[in-house]
Amino acid sequence: MFDWVGTRMGYVISIAVWGASTALHSVARGVLSFSFFRATLGLSEAGNWPGAVKSNAEWFPVKERAIAQGIFNSGASIGSVIAPPLIAMLYLGFGWRITFLIVGLLGIVWVIPWLIINKTTPDKHPWLGEEERQYILSGQVQAEDGAPEEKPLSMAKILSYRESWAILVSRFFLEPIWWLFVGWMPLYLADTYGFDVKQIGLFAWVPYVGAAVGSIGGGWYAGRLMGGGASVDKARKNTIAIGGVIMFLGLLATIMLADTPLKFVIIVALVLFGFQFSISNIQTIPSDLFSGKSVATLAGFGGTVGVFSVIIMNFLVPVITTQSYTPAFVIIAAFVPLGVLAIYVLCKNIGPVEV
Repeated sequence: MFDWVGTRMGYVISIAVWGASTALHSVARGVLSFSFFRATLGLSEAGNWPGAVKSNAEWFPVKERAIAQGIFNSGASIGSVIAPPLIAMLYLGFGWRITFLIVGLLGIVWVIPWLIINKTTPDKHPWLGEEERQYILSGQVQAEDGAPEEKPLSMAKILSYRESWAILVSRFFLEPIWWLFVGWMPLYLADTYGFDVKQIGLFAWVPYVGAAVGSIGGGWYAGRLMGGGASVDKARKNTIAIGGVIMFLGLLATIMLADTPLKFVIIVALVLFGFQFSISNIQTIPSDLFSGKSVATLAGFGGTVGVFSVIIMNFLVPVITTQSYTPAFVIIAAFVPLGVLAIYVLCKNIGPVEV
């Protein structure tokens, strides 16, 4: 959708439906209606990440895209820092229905400044000076004069490139690491330490501080390597590998060292730091491979593949964690080297492909 209607309207549609879906949870009357609004919430929320990759490809030179993606991802992490205590307070003060209503309305209100600020693409935006405009455009692949307007590549064409599969396989193995902790950490704290809603709210925000720092750190580090003369390929792969090592060691530590709730959330902060350190660069690779009209398609399909992996894990976790959460941590620890190796093996050179 983003590749066909553009970033500006893509976000309007995605976030407006997301906000409405969230708010409508407040009027759900049973499992069927609640499940329907959960489905429309997931459908619309999914536009957020490929939209960001496409927007960053439009607005930043190659060497700055990972830091831009990192700043974007840090917003999700900061939201996860704010959300647990805020949601706990809203829930305890007003109940779950009003909580859904308030959060949903915030999403709809966001559309207004987006429309005001994001008027058009950099080549036409009236707020840009000529120097800034040329700086942005000079770091991007430009169509030749007189060339016909580029059309988005078909999914079949995108998937015909080995480099595309590097992103898909990597995200399949790495996405469950983030979503396992997002979805299961509150239940882990409740099951393992007997936490109630208030206690979960006081502890569950800590790991996302590490995630926010990792988001910006991974983008900054890749940009620093490029600024020092490293190729896009070397900068991206080195950063992804470092994040992978941090993730792997952190996951081992959850098994061997996390014997108190405080130790657990601090170790998870390290894991999510490593995850975001890597993922901001992995999410940026579609814009390194393809030009603007196909970036969001590949980025979005990468998210789809990642979500299928998360779905599998969500079915698997209750089965394998009847006695302990250790089997789940072991599985996602094994996923880390597979996700990193996918980038090295399937994407020999991170750079524009011959279309």
